[in-house]
Amino acid sequence: MTTPKQDGFFMPAEFSPHSATIMIFPERPGSWHYNAEPALPEFLSIWKNITQDEQLYLLVSPRTEKKAADLLQQHHIQHVQLLTIDQNDAWARDTAPTFVTNHSEIRGIDWKFNAWGGTYDGLYADWEKDNALASALCQKLSIPCYNAQNFVLEGGSIHSNGKGMILTTEACLLSRGRNPHLSKMQIQQMLLEYLGANRIIWLPHGIDQDETNEHVDNICAFVQPEEVVLSWTDDRNLPQYAFSHSCMEILQKENIHVHKLPLPDEPVRITEHDLAGYVFEEGETPREVGEQLAASYVNFYFTNRSVLVPQFGGKNQKSDENALEILSRLCPNRKIIPIPARELLLGGGNIHCLTQQIPAIQKGEIS
Repeated sequence: MTTPKQDGFFMPAEFSPHSATIMIFPERPGSWHYNAEPALPEFLSIWKNITQDEQLYLLVSPRTEKKAADLLQQHHIQHVQLLTIDQNDAWARDTAPTFVTNHSEIRGIDWKFNAWGGTYDGLYADWEKDNALASALCQKLSIPCYNAQNFVLEGGSIHSNGKGMILTTEACLLSRGRNPHLSKMQIQQMLLEYLGANRIIWLPHGIDQDETNEHVDNICAFVQPEEVVLSWTDDRNLPQYAFSHSCMEILQKENIHVHKLPLPDEPVRITEHDLAGYVFEEGETPREVGEQLAASYVNFYFTNRSVLVPQFGGKNQKSDENALEILSRLCPNRKIIPIPARELLLGGGNIHCLTQQIPAIQKGEIS
């Protein structure tokens, strides 16, 4: 079996043109409290803004197909195609395929998904439907798909600059719940071959309290091929201080231009009201009152014309606005769109975690 690199394929940058975005309708009661009703306005905001710029493929289950169709019609959201593929949860970044291109064709990669750690420290016990999603989606869209089921990887654990450079974190990819039988060098070789890359930048950490074992998409993201934003804090009392500074050291050694994107001013925590709405299954990691969630503005998403930026509200109004200002300066040719995202975070992730781009078949980039 050949690899994408052998076939001349590579993973484009997210800021390169898309043909479409993939998302999944939320329904898992252990992630989306109160039957996902509080989160749906935030999902609707994302759907509406994505479809201003590109096609949206919205994956639904037989249980949610009618509800999704009714919501889209009610809110006059067009350019959406519903695809009925059952799944365990809504994290399209991690369960949908990673797409690679040779500029004239698109192919998918079907990684093995084990709920962020499998039987070692995974977040739920049954992930069979999620693991089958990538190949099923490629089949529905008639996109050729590489079988990488021998390797555990989530899309949120990698970022590409489209020029042969991949960002990832040691905390995630070297965790015991992923590929403990492989060395760091073997893991790196797998990434190079399947992402069509020639350089891996290993950041030590992600965001403190990130239950994905610190995905890179919550701490660092490309805004240009040699420029990144990095989640940041100057508070030496926070564990994140050491995490972010260790990443800064690596990026500077690699001659990457780093822009600091400060964390929210106020931690986002689970309240008693939040907790009362969840229904946890056996084998699922439950939430707790007071639990701090991994809030970060780096978990934004590029569409073809905009940047969708999470906003946490409450006492974070100033830091919310600051994140918008920084990204406006770094992405002057895009519309910077604030998306209320506290409910998304209560689900366990944010805008980037819920989206997966399908690259456009064309040369050039939108900057």
